[in-house]
Amino acid sequence: MDDATALALALGLFSAVTLATVNLMVKMSADILVGRALLSASSAVLILPFAFVVPAPDAATWEALALTIPAHFFYQVCLVRAMNRGDLSLVFPVMRGVAPLFTAGAAFLLLNEALSPLAVFGLLVATASVIIFALPARGLSLLRHPEAGALGWAAATAVGIALYNVTDARGVRIAPSAFTYIVWLFLLDWICITISAVALRRRLLIPTLRANWRYGVGAGLLSIFSFGSALYAYRLMEAARVSALRETSVVFAAIFGAWLLKEGFGRRRVIAAASLAFGLILMQFGD
Repeated sequence: MDDATALALALGLFSAVTLATVNLMVKMSADILVGRALLSASSAVLILPFAFVVPAPDAATWEALALTIPAHFFYQVCLVRAMNRGDLSLVFPVMRGVAPLFTAGAAFLLLNEALSPLAVFGLLVATASVIIFALPARGLSLLRHPEAGALGWAAATAVGIALYNVTDARGVRIAPSAFTYIVWLFLLDWICITISAVALRRRLLIPTLRANWRYGVGAGLLSIFSFGSALYAYRLMEAARVSALRETSVVFAAIFGAWLLKEGFGRRRVIAAASLAFGLILMQFGD
């Protein structure tokens, strides 16, 4: 294993742990939309000084950012909807577990990245594990799943993740510096979701901010390290592999949801979460 691959693996694992923590902090907010907006705005403020240090974006970088910002906004809207409707331990494994499948397809079509047979097998194991994880209780049909709406929004969130994975992988590779793309993505990413929060939560915005600003700022800081690590890893490794490694966060998120939020887990979810992590690891290490 060369140094670049080892660094990408370390960044991906670090991103996985911090990603689960960030989503837990957003879920604990009194209003998830406001919490997500506060996270994004906090990240922008915290990273602003670095805009004067990194190389300036060139025309290709601005074009890449123009493509990825709508993808990020679509992801954020679907994420808020999913987390408002379902347990973190349900929606998070679905949205993050299915995302590598979509990312692999999009990366194959748009970035000419192909997976080995072992990696494809790992991808299929991970996807099957997600389906098992999300199955309803015995005797209840999928069409009558009590959280069917949450599952639908979680799947839409996975589409958004795949879209921004591919657009960000392309952007961070063509930018003058990886840090240029990282900094300017965070500087622009807050705008759409914050406008939405102001428009939809006008009366609740200030009280919610006062009660939850610590979660938002803390999540914003962690988000810089979490997603920044993944973005840098895209420069070193294929998008599908980085995505797969990062999605091992589903195990941490499910544990956090059961432990801190008192959400149900159960033996089936324990087995499915472990199988999901195994499949994602196979996908990562398949040559």
